[in-house]
Amino acid sequence: MFEKIVLASGNAGKLKEFSRLFADLNIEVLPQSQFNTPECPEPYHTFVENALAKARHAAKYSGLPALADDSGICTNALNGAPGIFSARYAGENPKSDAANNAKLSNDLADKDDKSCYYVCVLVLVRHENDPQPIIAEGIWRGQWQAEAAGTNGFGYDPHFYLAEHGCTAAELDPEIKNAESHRGQALRELLRKIEAL
Repeated sequence: MFEKIVLASGNAGKLKEFSRLFADLNIEVLPQSQFNTPECPEPYHTFVENALAKARHAAKYSGLPALADDSGICTNALNGAPGIFSARYAGENPKSDAANNAKLSNDLADKDDKSCYYVCVLVLVRHENDPQPIIAEGIWRGQWQAEAAGTNGFGYDPHFYLAEHGCTAAELDPEIKNAESHRGQALRELLRKIEAL
């Protein structure tokens, strides 16, 4: 059904990860930059709406099926923040993992509830106006740890503590992380849905 899909992202790491996973289904993943796709606005307040907007945008410019993801970290004590603003929680100029982590640590400092969770929503559209996009979601629960630990991750991973492993996401073996993470969960659900078509 799908021979080629466009990834609605400029992230080289994501392109590599998705290309490897979709190779098993004989689906080639192309970067949206190959089609001179401009940056897509993300004006919505939910992961699913932003992922859908990005997928439709990439499909419009490429004329091919498109896959987008929107992901971030949510905290219960802060009503889901930073949520969709995870990448720019501490501001845009410049975007910085260290600044984002420092802000979240500060915002949670006086809160008793340190529970948090990563969310990943994947949306695949067959064409720009697909009335039935394929949507998959993964949620990975942990606890916020003020002290950073580990170097195997990015973003909030050095502070995302996993009690069942006794370490942060940035200290976790990459294979275990890929199997258990929000993105890993969402990808498996998406692949199941594609195979069931």
